[in-house]
Amino acid sequence: MLFSLLPDKLFLLSFAGGTFFIAFFALKFFMRLLPKDQGRQFAVNGALSEGKPRGAGIIFITAFIISAVLFIPLRLEGVVNLALIFAAMLTGYLDDAAEKPWGELKKGLLDAVISFGISINFVIHNSTNILIFNNIISVPKIVYVILGMILVWASINVTNCSDGVDGLCASLSIVTILLFNCFGNIRIYNMAMILTLIAYLWYNASPSKLLMGDAGSRAIGVFIALTAMKSGRPLMYIPLAAVLIVDGGLGLVKLTVRRVLKKKDFMDGLRTPIHDHMRKNKGWSDAQVVIRFSIIQVIIGYLAICLM
Repeated sequence: MLFSLLPDKLFLLSFAGGTFFIAFFALKFFMRLLPKDQGRQFAVNGALSEGKPRGAGIIFITAFIISAVLFIPLRLEGVVNLALIFAAMLTGYLDDAAEKPWGELKKGLLDAVISFGISINFVIHNSTNILIFNNIISVPKIVYVILGMILVWASINVTNCSDGVDGLCASLSIVTILLFNCFGNIRIYNMAMILTLIAYLWYNASPSKLLMGDAGSRAIGVFIALTAMKSGRPLMYIPLAAVLIVDGGLGLVKLTVRRVLKKKDFMDGLRTPIHDHMRKNKGWSDAQVVIRFSIIQVIIGYLAICLM
C-alpha cells in the first residue's frame, strides 16, 4: 500500500494510471518470452492462433498482484486470496507451456485444491450469511465451504471455456465484475482487475497479438467467484455471469452427459462452446460475438440487479 497515504484524488489517479500501465507495459515488453500457441484443431478458426504468444495471464495477473500490493491495504485474508489467484495462474501457465497438455484429472484436482483454499479462507474471515432478495439466510460454515468450492470450481472452468474468441473472455469478465460492484465491498480490487483486463484487451482485441491461455482464464475465474462471495450475494453469480456460464458451461454439460450417461447424440445439433456455434452455424464474426454476448450480459445483469 505504498501510495495509500496520498490525497484521495491523487491516489485515485495514481491507482488508475499505475494499475493500467503496469499491465500494459509488462505485456508489451514480456510477450515475446511467452510460449507459442500450436493452433486449436477443433475450434472454429483455431488455426489463426498458431504462433501467437500464449499464457499471457502470467504477465497480467502478476501485474494485477503487484498493483494490489502497491495500492491496496492488505490484510491476511487478502494476502491468502492473492496467493491462491497466483497459484491458479501458475498452474494454468505450466499447462500452457507444457509440450503435452495436462490431463483433465490433474487439472481438476488442482482446481479443487484452489477452490477449497478460497472457500475456507472466506469462511475464516467473513460471515456466512447470504442475501437472497434482501432476506438474510444463515448458512452453516461447513455447507458454505462446500458450496463455495463448487462455485469457485465452476467459475474457473466456465471462464476457461469462454476463452476461444479474441477479446471475449476479458470483455465478459469486465462486465461481470462491474455488475458485482453494485453489491461488493472489494470495489478497489475489482477496479484493479478491470484496469488490468483493459490493458490486456489492448493486445487481445481482434485480430489479437497474444492469448491469455489457462494462466489468465483460470485466475480470472477464481477472482470472479471470490467477488461473488464477497458481495454477500453469491447466488447473483448465476445472472451476473450468465453468458459465461452458458457459453462455457454447456460444453461441460454436453461432455459429461455423453461420457457418463453414454448419450452420444446429446445436444448433437449444438456446437460448444456456444461462441463456436454462433460463428460456425450462425455466421457471426468475432467482433459480433464479443459485442453481442457483452450486450446480452449487461441486459441480464441489469434486470437481475433491478429485481433485487
